[in-house]
Amino acid sequence: MTFNKRVCSANLKDNKALMKMGLGLVLVGHFNFLLGALVHGAVLRHISVHSESQTTVYAISNVIAIVAGLVGIVGGITAIVLSKNKKNRILQWVLLVFSFLAGLLAVASTLGLSVSMVTAIVYKGRSRITHCTFPDISSFSITYECPFDPTRVYETTIILWVPLILMSVVEMVFSFRCFAVCTSFLYLCPCRRRPTQAKRV
Repeated sequence: MTFNKRVCSANLKDNKALMKMGLGLVLVGHFNFLLGALVHGAVLRHISVHSESQTTVYAISNVIAIVAGLVGIVGGITAIVLSKNKKNRILQWVLLVFSFLAGLLAVASTLGLSVSMVTAIVYKGRSRITHCTFPDISSFSITYECPFDPTRVYETTIILWVPLILMSVVEMVFSFRCFAVCTSFLYLCPCRRRPTQAKRV
């Protein structure tokens, strides 16, 4: 019985605990959104998504991370509002949906970014980069054909992807904990039963 209560996140039924979880989800969502936007705007804009399928995975995974951050922010704000009015059924359902979506997107982001990072490390960043043709990325110098250094692009991408993957995992945990407590509020969790009213004789 104790295990079932833990699964249903009984500790988040406290107003302060739920508010802190919502605030943490908002902060993590902002971090993932800003970091994903930084990777996409400063790094992935140099990659041609029309050339190879593996570079398309980079862009798609990063966009999923950005969307997951936005959905996580909405879910966190909803959790904060719900902590002040836990009897509101509409807020409970809204948090249930957004936390579930944020959790799924965080899982997809984590898997996609992990695969992208492993692929980039295996190929040593030799993805086709726009306007660049070079045999070896290690012995590269900036030329007219390639006005930027792809070595820095490769290293910067790996450095930024590591914290983005870690924070996506954190967002996944926070989101599914909020989802679990919503299932408890709505009596969707099997460990909780609706209170039965005594029949008047």
